[in-house]
Amino acid sequence: MGAYKYITETLQKQYKERDQSFRDKIMLWRSQAPIMAVDYPANLTRARRLGYKAKQGYIIVRARVDKGRRTRIKPMGGRKQKNFYRFVQPGMSHQAIAEQRVNRVYRNMEVLNSYWVGEDGNYKYFEVILADPAKATVNISSVIRAGKSFRGLTSAGNSGTPNKQKGWNKKLRRKLLRSKAFHYAPYVKSEKVAAPQRKAPLVAAPKVKRAKTAPAAAAAHASEHGHETAHEHSHEHAAHAPEHSHEPAEHAHEHSHEEHKHPHEQKKTS
Repeated sequence: MGAYKYITETLQKQYKERDQSFRDKIMLWRSQAPIMAVDYPANLTRARRLGYKAKQGYIIVRARVDKGRRTRIKPMGGRKQKNFYRFVQPGMSHQAIAEQRVNRVYRNMEVLNSYWVGEDGNYKYFEVILADPAKATVNISSVIRAGKSFRGLTSAGNSGTPNKQKGWNKKLRRKLLRSKAFHYAPYVKSEKVAAPQRKAPLVAAPKVKRAKTAPAAAAAHASEHGHETAHEHSHEHAAHAPEHSHEPAEHAHEHSHEEHKHPHEQKKTS
């Protein structure tokens, strides 16, 4: 395991356990100036990964940024525009604010990057890597671009919203696509295909009405009381039908009326 890995583990352990060495370091930084150049980085592993070199033209500056307070709406002074918010969010990260503050002090240098080194209840501390483009020892193309921290070209500045300059525009994308040999499929005119015939819709079968039959309980009740059911009555008429078939229609009609007369009426007539 290399030395950089030991350094990273030690710093993480100090911050996690809040040991005495970490608290002493934070108390010292709080008593010093908000923006202060340091001799060597507090986290050498992170600084080297972000472009720092121990050469002429590179410096490390530590910046202290207030963490801020509540962003809750407090319209205690009336619902006016100037009193509607007690604390306003800056719209940038604390790291981006630290980079811009450092670059305003060191105007002849360019911000390469920055990283977090510690925090307490009120402040956050960042170390900003600066490079001087006038020095021959600084051979970085990104240093030539002036005002990276103010234009959102650093990693902290790009954390909020994607930068338009990072993405390719449409003309450049089309130009790159045209330069490729097979970037699109050739257009082939499609032939019209006859639509398939639709099947005839299925028609539901007509519903058949079933004859209503007397329930078994009603039939048993009728047989107990000696009443004839409709079915038995129809059978009797069917049995007597051949006997009266030779009579004319008028006599058959009269005969049916006589059978259905009341017994008192039959006595009167007799």
